[in-house]
Amino acid sequence: MSVARLLLSGLLMSGVAAGSVWALARPASVEGDWVTEGGWATVHIAGCRGEADRLCGRIVALKQPNDRNGRPKRDTANLDPRKRDRAVVGMPFITGFRPAGAGRWTGGKIYNPGDGKTYASRLALNPDGTLKVSGCVLVICQAQTWTRAAS
Repeated sequence: MSVARLLLSGLLMSGVAAGSVWALARPASVEGDWVTEGGWATVHIAGCRGEADRLCGRIVALKQPNDRNGRPKRDTANLDPRKRDRAVVGMPFITGFRPAGAGRWTGGKIYNPGDGKTYASRLALNPDGTLKVSGCVLVICQAQTWTRAAS
């Protein structure tokens, strides 16, 4: 029997209300579509291909998907010249996050198409259902709050 089922059985036997049991037994998930702070992009988060215990994400939409010439935006700031022609929509954006407790993931990286750099990052699901996305370079850290995209 799984740990979640044992927990659920024990709580039901102790008379905890069914709604509370569901909230306690259901693991928090960040899988799905998220709108970045400022709304510049929508990111789809799911399990990484070939690494079921990790989370990855791709940019699936941009608020302004085209450049000033009307063509789809490209990854022109990428430090790797071979990747500068790839489309921003569809490209990997977050990689390698692993669970670090209830509603938290660490060990991942986020790529910034604005400067072509990749940053060590963390994810934390907030009580209000938003997602805190934080990244650091040396000792300087920044955070954003993402919201779930409307279905």
